[in-house]
Amino acid sequence: MLKLAKILHHKGFHITFVNTEFNHRRLLRSRGPHSLDGLSSFRFETIPDGLPTCDADATQDIPSLCESTTETCLAPFRDLLAKLNDTNNMSNVPPVSCIVSDGIMTFTLAAAQELGVPQVQLCTPSACGFLSYMHYATLIEKGYAPLKDVSYLINGYLETTLDGIPGMKDVRLRDLPSFFRTTYPDDFMIKFVLQETERGRKASAIVINTFETLESEVLESLRTLLPPVYPIGPLHLLVKHVDDENLKGLGSSLWKEEPECLQWLENKAPNSVVYVNYGSITVMTPNQLIEFAWGLANSQQEFYGS
Repeated sequence: MLKLAKILHHKGFHITFVNTEFNHRRLLRSRGPHSLDGLSSFRFETIPDGLPTCDADATQDIPSLCESTTETCLAPFRDLLAKLNDTNNMSNVPPVSCIVSDGIMTFTLAAAQELGVPQVQLCTPSACGFLSYMHYATLIEKGYAPLKDVSYLINGYLETTLDGIPGMKDVRLRDLPSFFRTTYPDDFMIKFVLQETERGRKASAIVINTFETLESEVLESLRTLLPPVYPIGPLHLLVKHVDDENLKGLGSSLWKEEPECLQWLENKAPNSVVYVNYGSITVMTPNQLIEFAWGLANSQQEFYGS
């Protein structure tokens, strides 16, 4: 979201970047108290996420966060928009002309419709991941989920090949985003995915961090289901063309950087190190971690984990 905001600002847009209060505090802790000062035309605002106040420097429970934002965030977001559109506002903020939101923050659609402005959603997964979500309802109707019991995770059932997702030939159940692997008929995350994808059909446009050559068949399939779909990636390469010293210091990592690894790396021969990053919210079992470790050890190279 921040990379896209920088690119839009570079193209002349005034940006108000909205974080949850929790993430905003973590961002300031990780990058410094003045790290978000930016420009007058690139500002940061916050809304509460509806969860109990917490200053823990850790990832929130994702299902709880999704449920809370769905139920509580529209009202404070409306209030923020009203503040930004207040003609007596002394901060020289122009009226809101478009809302760009994360694809799982579709409560913003109602606010955009009330204001009469376009609402664009950024799909943060891959196009094939998003297309999988779009077909969850059909797959559930056909009985592929929920799983009958936990044995279906290991008995070969996930190798089942699906033929009902145009644009994804020979895709298996195990290839779908993992929310699908539930044994609970009332699993909240399944309901959440169904809700967000259905609401997404009402957006003015869907933008995806991919490019046409990489996922052309999938994008073609998505365009039959959704409003205009635009592949706008890879964002990490496009943002390199944003030549603005005031924005270069704006980062999105909620974790404090540990530069000690770079000192370690300087003492290694070129092309001798494998860097492994499990992501910022990944949780692994001890057995999974051991499996990863042995795989890296068997590469016969040095490695640095994150």
